[in-house]
Amino acid sequence: MPELPFKTVTVGLLEVNCCLVQLPDSRTLYIIDPGGDHKLIEAEAKKFHYDEAVILFTHAHVDHIAAAGAVANTLHVRRVYLNPDDKSIYYSPYNTVGNYIQAAENLPDTTWPPEEPRMKVLACPGHSPGSVSYYFPEFDTVFSGDTLFYESVGRTDLPGGSEDELADSVHDKLFTLPDETRVIPGHGPFTSIGFEKKNNPYV
Repeated sequence: MPELPFKTVTVGLLEVNCCLVQLPDSRTLYIIDPGGDHKLIEAEAKKFHYDEAVILFTHAHVDHIAAAGAVANTLHVRRVYLNPDDKSIYYSPYNTVGNYIQAAENLPDTTWPPEEPRMKVLACPGHSPGSVSYYFPEFDTVFSGDTLFYESVGRTDLPGGSEDELADSVHDKLFTLPDETRVIPGHGPFTSIGFEKKNNPYV
C-alpha cells in the first residue's frame, strides 16, 4: 500500500484525478471518479490487496464517470454510489463534452448512500445538484470533486449548477473541516482547507 492510503491517477481528456483509497485494516478498495483510461485504473488497482472494489462518484458529469462501466466489469464491482440528485445527468445522452467526450455507455446501476463508518459524505451542491465530497478523518483528506480546486472552484453554468449553492457548500461544508485537511480536487493540484480559506479568490 502507498505511504498514504490512497493513490491518484490522472485520467481522461480533461485530466480527472481518479483516486483509489484503501483504509488501514480494510479489505475494501474505493475508486473515486473513474473518468477515463480504465486500463490505467485497473493496473493501479492491482497494486492494492483487497476483497472488494467499490466505485464512489463525486458527481455525474461524463468526465468523471466515463470509465465506470469497464472498471466495474473488469474489477467485478457490485456497489456503485451516486447521489440520486445527479441520476438524470448520469443517464443523459447529452452528458457530453462537445464532440470530444461522448456520453458514457454501459454504466453500472448505482445506489445511495455509501455504508462506510470511517468516511463522511458531505453534500456539496452547486457544480451539479448531487455533487458530494468524501472526507476521511483518519488521514484528514477530503476528495472534493469539482466543488473546490486549488485557488478556484467548479463551474456553475452547466444544467443544475448554482453559484450560490456552490459558495454555501464551500463555506458550510468544506471550510468547516480542519485547516490541515488535505484537499484532493477533481482536477489539478492538491491543496488544503487552510490554504484555500486564505488564498481562494472565488470564495
